[in-house]
Amino acid sequence: MARGDFTLFEEFVVYLGAGDIELDAHTLKLGIVDDTLAPTAADATPAWGDYSANEVSTAGGYPANGITLTYAGVTRYSEAGGTATLDADDITISQDGSGFTDGHYAILYDDDHGSDGAIGFIDLGGPVSEQDGDININWNASGILTVAVS
Repeated sequence: MARGDFTLFEEFVVYLGAGDIELDAHTLKLGIVDDTLAPTAADATPAWGDYSANEVSTAGGYPANGITLTYAGVTRYSEAGGTATLDADDITISQDGSGFTDGHYAILYDDDHGSDGAIGFIDLGGPVSEQDGDININWNASGILTVAVS
């Protein structure tokens, strides 16, 4: 897995099919964790609670339990021509001298899901450090994820 790759958890399909995760309405968050427990696509029933014990320090500008995704510059969830797309504004965690130094993975999860079901994760190629400079998470130009019917 290369730095910056977004990987869906296999279980996400179950959450979506059961209607447990609503991409167009629920609060989605991105939590940053260290490398104590590396996520994999095959993790069984992944949820934020599986990873949150390894969350990076909140001493700087990074908030506990992650960053809430915003949608000011994009259409959050849409469908066109048989392709559904989830998108969000890019994220910047500003440099902070007292911030974390050990970010390895960013876990995307549904904060409104009963167990904070996880959608996927980004390999940050860590350790990344909030102390060293801004951390930018720029979603793919085609969105965070797309599902096409063909």
